[in-house]
Amino acid sequence: MTINLPGHDSEPLPTCRKEMSRRGWEQLDVLFISGDAYVDHPAFGVSLLARLLEAAGYRIGVIAQPDLKQPEELQRMGRPRLFAAISAGAMDSMVNHYTAAKKIRHNDAYTPGGKPGLRPDRATIAYTAAVKGAFKGVATVIGGIEASLRRLAHYDYWSDRVRRSILVDSKADLLIYGMAETAILEVTRRLDRGEEMSALRDIRGSAYLSGPEQPLPEHSLLPSFEQVSADTQLYNQAFRLAAEQSNPFSAKSLIQPHGNRQLVVLPPALPLSEEEMDRIYALPFTRQPHPAYREPIPAYLQIRHSITSHRGCFGGCSFCAIASHQGKRIQSRSLASIVKEVDAMSAQPDFNGTISDVGGPTANMYGLACANPAQERTCRRSSCLYPERCRHLQIDNRTNLKLLQQVRNHHKVRHVFVASGIRYDLLPLQPDYYDALLDHHISGLLKVAPETFSDSVSRVMHKPGAAVFTAFLDDYRRRCRAKGRFPGIIPYLISGHPGCTLHDMIEVARYLKHHQLRVEQVQDFTPTPGTLSTCIYYTGSDPFSGSRIEVVRSAKEKRLQKALLLYHRPESHRDIEEALRLCRRTDLLPLLLGSHKPRKAANRSEKNRK
Repeated sequence: MTINLPGHDSEPLPTCRKEMSRRGWEQLDVLFISGDAYVDHPAFGVSLLARLLEAAGYRIGVIAQPDLKQPEELQRMGRPRLFAAISAGAMDSMVNHYTAAKKIRHNDAYTPGGKPGLRPDRATIAYTAAVKGAFKGVATVIGGIEASLRRLAHYDYWSDRVRRSILVDSKADLLIYGMAETAILEVTRRLDRGEEMSALRDIRGSAYLSGPEQPLPEHSLLPSFEQVSADTQLYNQAFRLAAEQSNPFSAKSLIQPHGNRQLVVLPPALPLSEEEMDRIYALPFTRQPHPAYREPIPAYLQIRHSITSHRGCFGGCSFCAIASHQGKRIQSRSLASIVKEVDAMSAQPDFNGTISDVGGPTANMYGLACANPAQERTCRRSSCLYPERCRHLQIDNRTNLKLLQQVRNHHKVRHVFVASGIRYDLLPLQPDYYDALLDHHISGLLKVAPETFSDSVSRVMHKPGAAVFTAFLDDYRRRCRAKGRFPGIIPYLISGHPGCTLHDMIEVARYLKHHQLRVEQVQDFTPTPGTLSTCIYYTGSDPFSGSRIEVVRSAKEKRLQKALLLYHRPESHRDIEEALRLCRRTDLLPLLLGSHKPRKAANRSEKNRK
């Protein structure tokens, strides 16, 4: 991937005709449509890809959160010469709009003022239809997390049915999945050379629709949309076959028939090298929201003084979509690249000397890699840590330790925190990094994500069991006492996950109480597209082992599970008492509730308690 790096005296990319005119442009080459507000920061995917194409010499514009009731909004910069690139934004639009209980959310962190409702449901489909209506015959390319995780036929929690590939439903010309840099560059360059969109049938990290008469690449054939929507076992088979082709070094294309057409998903893009990662993050981002905004954007405020050091995760948690989108292989930036970003960040007038985060999906995976590259090219493991740590995994974290040292020693930096996820089961194997984290980089509380303390549920989640967390907790507290420091620890937990019963959650609550732990918030399991946990939720069985797994679907039981994790809150006590009575464990009332008497649920209707 070759890109040119313009100077850093940049301004935001055009969002209207007036801004195009200031650059002397009559027509855009590529028009980006995004469900997020336009923030020119590398943490926002549309901004990163738009800057990448700009650096390659193309004229790029961005329309953020267009009002589809006013079609002229999409036409304000004219018809793009090459194509329109469409994304729902940094989140799946249905996850963004609805809670796990399918209730409407009243805020949107990616919108000025946190206002909800500025992007439509199923935004990728809605935006593509609107663009096609605004510019007849324009080429359309869809991408982003929503398109990426819905690239195959998939279970959709909000409609409670299997939906077709989003490429079929959107009627877009091409789908790019994953992080998209190499794919979108190749698409742009080939269209610019005069190739037709219908000729782009060999680009890694893309998907297209083929007619029955067209030649197909070497592939793995999945059960058709019609089959997987009618038979849960065939849905499991399709999930398993797709998972087997996730290694970018050895994957075959996937073919999934949809009616009389074939959905072709080409192998994933190859991981970026350190040099390629450095070039991307050296692009001239202003690191600011577009100046037209008059209200703060919550997601931006959270990440404006943070640094992405790497991408990818080899943890393989069954409920997580990171590996499906970013890849399992860790792709790290160089120390020099990160320090240059600190230089740029610290020169901004709003920088206060504190870097809120240096990390990625999992902070202590920076710089880690497989010690056996030949084995890595054929590996089919979804996780390097489950069911046990792979013997080829390099865990030496001296590079990460050096990174934190260099950043905190920067002359304009007073504090550097690590707020990204931490794999606590790796920390004991990284003692120097562990000490540095405790000495310099925890802001009062260490947040880790065991997700459960039930061993049976841990196995479904592909997470370490309770014994591993207990050993970590004891060691963490011992280290803190030895240093004369007493930072607390906050575990993130999931309620309502497949395999988790009310009995399991009672044991989790007992564990919390016994180890004097409190949970700040509980994530109620949401079946998001593309994950193993969602497949299990839909089919009721593990697609790899075939074993049946109990799935909680009752709103009442979900509520009781969540209440047990929040045992310390008085408003949870009535639900806890009910859960203990249902499970014939009223002997635990004194342990979990102490002397507190459950409050009456005066405002809760009987209907809501069922």
